[in-house]
Amino acid sequence: MNPLNTRILQNQSLRQEMKANPRLYQAMELLYMPLLDLQQHLKMELEGNPFLEMAEADLQEEVELKEDGKDESAEDDVDWEDILLEGFDTGERREQYEVRDFFQPTPVESMSLRDHLYDQLRMLNITEREMRLGEEIIGNVNDAGMLTCSLQDVLSGLNDWLTDMRDTAQIEIDSITDKEELKEAQDEVNEAFSPYDISEAETMLPIIQTFEPAGIAARDLQESLLIQLRILEKHDTKTYRIIDTHFENLINHRWPEIAIDLGIESVEIQSVADEISKLDPKPGLKYSADPERYIIPDLIVEKIEGEYMVFVNDTSLPRLRISESYRNVASEKSNLKSEHKAFISKKLNSATWMIQAIEQRRQTMLKVMGFIVERQLDFFELGIQHLKPLTLREVADHIGMHESTISRVTNEKYVQTPRGVLHLKFFFSSGLPTITGEGISATGVKDKVRKLVYNENPLKPLTDQKIVELLKEDGIKIARRTIAKYRDQLGILPARMRKRV
Repeated sequence: MNPLNTRILQNQSLRQEMKANPRLYQAMELLYMPLLDLQQHLKMELEGNPFLEMAEADLQEEVELKEDGKDESAEDDVDWEDILLEGFDTGERREQYEVRDFFQPTPVESMSLRDHLYDQLRMLNITEREMRLGEEIIGNVNDAGMLTCSLQDVLSGLNDWLTDMRDTAQIEIDSITDKEELKEAQDEVNEAFSPYDISEAETMLPIIQTFEPAGIAARDLQESLLIQLRILEKHDTKTYRIIDTHFENLINHRWPEIAIDLGIESVEIQSVADEISKLDPKPGLKYSADPERYIIPDLIVEKIEGEYMVFVNDTSLPRLRISESYRNVASEKSNLKSEHKAFISKKLNSATWMIQAIEQRRQTMLKVMGFIVERQLDFFELGIQHLKPLTLREVADHIGMHESTISRVTNEKYVQTPRGVLHLKFFFSSGLPTITGEGISATGVKDKVRKLVYNENPLKPLTDQKIVELLKEDGIKIARRTIAKYRDQLGILPARMRKRV
């Protein structure tokens, strides 16, 4: 007998659950939106909700713009009552009152690296078979400009495709009954879909490696640097020879080993390394760079009469209010049908809530930024090294909100300050103890490390332990491994590799 007794049972229980209503989700979404996204969202709300309209100042500005432009297409006064009582069904609405979709302008896509390479390939006087192979090689070049697989792997993928195409073509020619016609078709298929061999790929790759940008389609960094030197006609130089025969020692800054092997001074190796640093290790990125991103700060911090003031940069947002005309007609419920009453109630409540949510978002952002300014006053006065440690929870506890709310406020938001336009996340970082008992932010310590390395003696660079000792003199307690981690994050090489000869 099976010891497991599986049955379907029903029981009753009481429990408490907290469920977020749709409006709460929308409020959180509004708080999450940066300024440009919010601006587009409000425009769409104005288009879709007849109870929302712009405040007097914004309306007057639009009127002035129309007058300046001599807009002769302006309509007569709108009969709001007629619209409310007769125009709810889509089929009955007049064209000038229809809600139209809002289309956000889309930037024109710039030419990608592969497009640039394909254009150069098509300029060559080569056969269709060579063109197909060249396109397959280019298709395996990544955004940095490196060939991401071996030539054998390139051929494997291409030949698999040829096999499939050949099988498809074979099915078609098998239906040919005439022997001569069949033989001619078979020869054409064999010629068109014959597999590539490695010699063809080894011939095509150097041709692609002559394309712009210099150093493209290399299989590793060493090959890319050598290609760039060949294009610069420096293939007979000491620099080319060192990259070709001593690359491992070169990238590890082992100057003495190279100098001994070549019988030259270490200072000459240093000079070669300086020349190599002018080459591009990732030549493809100049065509694969992200499009320009324009930042509009959501908040502004200004110093006025010795005091830092916080403002919400919302002048570009439409000022919303409830339409008085719609409100008046809606109040005459006796003239409305039941389905119209439901529509009006829904739209009016939605409009009221939207106005309240925008104001709540504004006040929340002011509270958060106000506390940040208060806490980071030394940063605004003295600079980044005086940035204090700060967490989302500290802000949440101070203003009486949940930590997730603060996270939404600071997400993708920027603030314009006397020290530049900064991401709100910039002000949050972990802290390190000091001798005085006050904390210092990790961001401030990183800046100290960066400045110490920048001002060091290149003939005797600072080790991680020496940096620890120097920071201790400033009252900062920090471990050597933490310095190593910060140095890696800043892109600073170890002392041995920074040393000049």
